This record gives sequence, structure tokens and C-alpha cells, in this order.
Amino acid sequence: MSLPTPPARPTRPAPPAPSAPPTAPTPPAAPAEPPRLPPDPPGGRRALAVWAIGVAVYFVAVIFRTSLGVAGLDAADRFHVNASALATFSILQLLVYAGMQIPVGLLVDRLGTKRVLTMGAVLFTVGQLGFALAPSYGTALAARALLGCGDAMTFISVLRLGTRWFPARRGPLMAQLAGLVGMAGNLVSTLVLAPVLHGVGWVPAFAGSSAAGLLVLVPLVLFLRDHPEGHAPPPVVHAGGGGFVRRQIAESWREPGTRLGLWVHFTTQFPAMVFLLLWGMPFLVEAQGLSRTTAGGLMTLIVVANMGFGLLYGQLVGRRQGARIPLALGTVAATAALWGAVLAYPGERAPMWLLTALCVVLGTCGPASMIGFDFARPANPSERQGTASGITNMGGFLASMTTLLAVGLLLDATGGDYRIAFSSVFFLEVLGVTRILRLRPAALARERLPLPARDAGPAAPARART
Repeated sequence: MSLPTPPARPTRPAPPAPSAPPTAPTPPAAPAEPPRLPPDPPGGRRALAVWAIGVAVYFVAVIFRTSLGVAGLDAADRFHVNASALATFSILQLLVYAGMQIPVGLLVDRLGTKRVLTMGAVLFTVGQLGFALAPSYGTALAARALLGCGDAMTFISVLRLGTRWFPARRGPLMAQLAGLVGMAGNLVSTLVLAPVLHGVGWVPAFAGSSAAGLLVLVPLVLFLRDHPEGHAPPPVVHAGGGGFVRRQIAESWREPGTRLGLWVHFTTQFPAMVFLLLWGMPFLVEAQGLSRTTAGGLMTLIVVANMGFGLLYGQLVGRRQGARIPLALGTVAATAALWGAVLAYPGERAPMWLLTALCVVLGTCGPASMIGFDFARPANPSERQGTASGITNMGGFLASMTTLLAVGLLLDATGGDYRIAFSSVFFLEVLGVTRILRLRPAALARERLPLPARDAGPAAPARART
């Protein structure tokens, strides 16, 4: 017999768990600090000494580049060629130069200034020596192409030295000074190489001048440094060769300031380049009836004016950024006016005062072209400076190459009519001015933003892309 089971004792509900104290609201995350830019380089005497080594390399490169300008008539006789074939020397040299600008910019960004300058010095020295000894027109063309390849590696490297060794506020002045030294190389071609060429002959003059390449190569290898101690640029991660190259070019080109710099360089540089590089001496001697000595004096005047205006433009742009567009467009207008006045002069030959005025105004073209780099430089961070400078530097040399070819073809087609041939200058000036006016608003608006803020938004309105 089992005993009855006692009823289950009712269970008390468990007391409610004490509520957790209210959690304080999480404060919003602080905005990430924008990446700090590397400190400004100090400048000083050491910076000037290192920069001078790089500029000396560029100086010699310009002597070699412009040596054909004072030897154009001699080259036509030596290789038995007409105007179009003679123009091919300079066109090929500029084609190689312009085509190398973006690759050289990428090389400078990736390998550094010293390595690229060294390669350039070796190449343009071999090219000048090869041009001296060339037995035929084809061999001489190959030598000029090699010279153009080495020449292409110099100026962008010198610009990079200026930004690595001097404070940013000195950038416009250092760029203009580099251009001024380059024009001094042009002056050496006119005042030194031309008399030597006519005195000792082709081979001794060009072969002897190639020794200058060896003279600048020694201090370049021994003493040049890419940047001062403690001011190394931040490391850049290179995500594969092809991807890095495409990204560098695309990001540089996306900036309106880079494209504006290219068109400023395109529109301002080429009239003086065409005149100095090849067609100025034949025009003054054959079309204007001047002696070689007088024509050489006018060519020298262009170089001297360039050096004087280079200092003036550098000071103006360094002190007032708003002067860049007025200076560039004013230079184009003055060049077009004087060029047109010489070509439209009713007499058979223009008077000396008008030719002198033209040469003085042509001296402003080089300094005005340097303004293009003052648009590309602030538009890009330090790791893209070489690429952006390469894109900008293509402009004037593409325009020069096009005009050199057009003038040669028109001279052959018209039986040597320089008025028709030289009128081709105006078409490229009109094209360049329209692009400058179109890109200017977007480029200046972007320039007012800090670099980190630019990466967050679109680079430019669609209508400003060109």
C-alpha cells in the first residue's frame, strides 16, 4: 500500500534580474586626420649645389638639342636633302622626346632622379657623337633619335630636384631658373658652336661638343642625391607594373590642372621652339636677306630675352598665382600679333626693327610655357609629380613637332614661300587658347581644395574634360 503523494509546493516566481545600468551613448568617431604632407625641404647651399649638377646636365642636353638649329643649312648640304627631309631631323628628335615624356615621368617617380639623369646623359652624349660621325642621312636620323631619348630624361628630372630640395614657394622660380639655364645652352649653340662649325668643320665641331656630356656625367654620378636627408618622400606601394603605370597616368590626367598645364605648354612654347630649333636661321637668311652673322645676332636676342623674361615671369608667378593665365594668354596674343605683322608686311622684306621686335617677343615663349608646370604641380601629390610633369611637357613638343613638319611640307609645296608656311602657327595657337579657356574654371576650382579633399570627389565636370 503506497502512501499518497503530497501536493507539489507552488514555486515562487524568480525575482526579476536587476536591470543593467543604462549604457552611455557611444560618441561619434573622430574624423580621420588627413595624411600629413612631408615637411618642406630646407633649401640652402647644399640644395643649390645638388640642383646645379642636375641643371648642368640639362644645359648640355639643350646645347645638343639646338645644335641643329645653327647647322641646318650645313646639314642640308652634307646629307643632300630638301626642306622636308631636313625638318625630319628635328621632327624625329621631338617625336622621340614627346613620346618619352610619360615613360620618363613614371621612371622618375619609380627609380628616382639620379638614375634617370644618368641614363639620359649617356644617351644624349652617344647620340651627339653619332651625329658627328654619321656617314649617311639614315644614320644621322638614328643618332638624333637617340639624342632625343636622352634629352627627354633631363628636364623632368631637374623639375623633380627642385621640388625635392627647395620649399614649395620656390617652385615657380626654380622651374623658371632651370628653363633660363636651358636657354643659356641655346645661347652656347648660337655663339660658340656656330663659329666653331664654320671654322673647323662638321666632324670636329660635333664630336668635340660631345665631350661636354662626359664632363657633366662625372659629378652627376659622384655627388647628386635625390633628396636631402630626413626629407625622403613617403613610400609608394607599386601594385604591379601595368596596374601602377595605368593608375599613375589615369590619376594624373584626371586632374584638370594637369591638362591645363599641358595646353598652356602646348600653346606658348612652340613658336620660339620652331624658330630656334630649325626654321629661324633659314627664314632670316633666305627670306629676309640677312647675313648669317646678323641672323645669328637675332637668334641670340631671342635667347637673351628668354633669360630676362624667365626671371620676371618666375617672380610674378611666385608672388601672385593669379597672374598665370593672364601671362600665358598675353604671351600668345603678343606672339601672334608680331608674327602676323612680319608675315603681312607689305614690302618684300620686313624692316630690322620689326624683326627685332619679333625676336624679343619670341623670348617670352619659353618662360610662358613654364607656367604650365605651375598648374600641374599643385594638382598632383608628390608621388605623381614626375608623371604629371611628363604629361605637361609633352604639350609644347607635340606642337613644335607638328609645326616643324607643316612648315617643311608647305615650303616644298609653295617653292619656299615662308609667309604661307609660317602661317601654320596660327592654327595651333587658336586650338590651344580654346582649350585653356575651357579647362581654366575647373582647374582653378580644384586647386583651391586641399589634396586629400580632391580624392573624395570627382576630378572635374564632364564638360571640362578635353
